[in-house]
Amino acid sequence: MTQTVLIVEDEPKLAELLADYLRQAQYRIHIIDNGLEVVDWVKAERPDLVLLDVMLPGMDGLEICRELRTFSNVPVIMVTAKVEEIDRLIGLELGADDYVCKPFSPRELVIRVRNLLRRMGAGTQENSGDAPGRLRLNQDAISVQLGEQALSLTKIEFELLRVLSAHPGKIFSRDMLIDRIYSDHRIVSGRTIDSHIKKLRVKLERLNELAGVEKDWIVSIYGVGYKAER
Repeated sequence: MTQTVLIVEDEPKLAELLADYLRQAQYRIHIIDNGLEVVDWVKAERPDLVLLDVMLPGMDGLEICRELRTFSNVPVIMVTAKVEEIDRLIGLELGADDYVCKPFSPRELVIRVRNLLRRMGAGTQENSGDAPGRLRLNQDAISVQLGEQALSLTKIEFELLRVLSAHPGKIFSRDMLIDRIYSDHRIVSGRTIDSHIKKLRVKLERLNELAGVEKDWIVSIYGVGYKAER
């Protein structure tokens, strides 16, 4: 199935140039030039990846990325003219998956898009099918399946697994997980996240036993946070 890439860029010539290269790579393209339109469009259309410029009219790319991460794990590549290290770190802390600075090669960006989509697709994803040794998340049932075996999760457990597994190998601090999971911005401590992760691990271990699989799906990074294994 053809994958959709949303280009959020207010420079028409650059947007069309990127669109041409990505269309040649067999991606479906949609272009938005105003930051205020992005969140609603992503909610409605669910693209496979977002190329997100930082400097935009209406709402800047960092704020858009923050909003997207309250409801979606769509891969985001930030595109900006800012090269300072602090800007790069802020973008990644808000949930961006990659970061490129202008000027850049359109061919290189296509490769980054392809590699990121391949990496996300190779991890534990919703709708990932029934391949042996791969988790499958069922949003409607709030459950996780491994092979022919399935277990129900709480909503928080499901969201934690969804966030972590959408970015295999990426380390999430407790604060990052709190921002992703609790969209109402309630006050939650890191210990609460630890407690939910502990319960989720117990369920995943039980699922492993039922399915005859040996794998640590979630790994603790001492003093930092958690990541999903690739």
